[in-house]
Amino acid sequence: MVSADFYKILGIDRATDDDGIKRAYRKMALKLHPERNPSPEAKDEFARVAEAYHVLSDARRKAVYDQYGLEGLRKGVPSKYNFEGYEGGYEFHGNADEIFNQFFGGKNPFSDFFSIHAEPDQAVFGSKFGGLHGMNRAVNSQAVTQDLPVEFDLVLTLEELYLGCVKKIKISRKVLNDDGITTTPLEKILTVEVPRGWRPGTKIIFPKEGDQGPNRIPADMVFTVKEERHPRFSRSGNDLVHTVEIPLVKALTGWSLDLQTLDGRLLKIPINETIAPDHVKRIPNEGMPISKTPGKRGDLILKFKTKFPKMLTDAQKALLKQVFAST
Repeated sequence: MVSADFYKILGIDRATDDDGIKRAYRKMALKLHPERNPSPEAKDEFARVAEAYHVLSDARRKAVYDQYGLEGLRKGVPSKYNFEGYEGGYEFHGNADEIFNQFFGGKNPFSDFFSIHAEPDQAVFGSKFGGLHGMNRAVNSQAVTQDLPVEFDLVLTLEELYLGCVKKIKISRKVLNDDGITTTPLEKILTVEVPRGWRPGTKIIFPKEGDQGPNRIPADMVFTVKEERHPRFSRSGNDLVHTVEIPLVKALTGWSLDLQTLDGRLLKIPINETIAPDHVKRIPNEGMPISKTPGKRGDLILKFKTKFPKMLTDAQKALLKQVFAST
């Protein structure tokens, strides 16, 4: 004789009252019903849950089971506990669907999960559900649309985009409980691995990480890369742009520019040419890494802004005239 712990099957203890037994059966039956649960073992578990409820929901059967166990319940017990209609003791009729139908009284137990549009005299859940009115085959075929994407900005510094980084993002989402109806808030960490050179506008999609709920497909979570303003560089595609403000004397005579890069190196860039207004100098391969072409970078573009003196003395003017007269 195979023993069975009906309390364990329903996930309750012996002190659970009638209402608690009903709640436990409802939760387990909805979870395991073959129309909702396609796993191979669901059908057998659904039947065991039905038998457990059939015994524990009846005061006389429960009293015998509590005192004599399943073996005593099935073989027969002292006369005061004899069951009418069961010679030698109790035997489960084995029809789990009948228990299910009786429990819900013809009400659609899946109405929280699906939008049902039953046609008159239409079969419900197939023939095995018999008289459970108000449900039809549309339960399984009902189209369920996905929630709209939930979008956030992922703000990154230019250094993070230049060097690459890993970002941990804590989210809070609602997760369905085992009853398939109620939800519980749950925190989760999403990891974004940012490769070198990602551009603003890049989207990172975490499929179906939105809130769960009955009759819904969770939304995708979408993070869009935004670039934080940098004090020394701006970005133009794969190029980095740096504006240099210089006095007129340097624009005319040249000098060596010291510039710290985003990865901490110090570039010494000789400026030997005369800097005319709107002059641009391009330094190859010192721009942003190109994410789709590892090992390659854009250029560093130097733009110059010349500061002219507000006033010159007569002597300075004469000297300049003398200098430029020979050019």
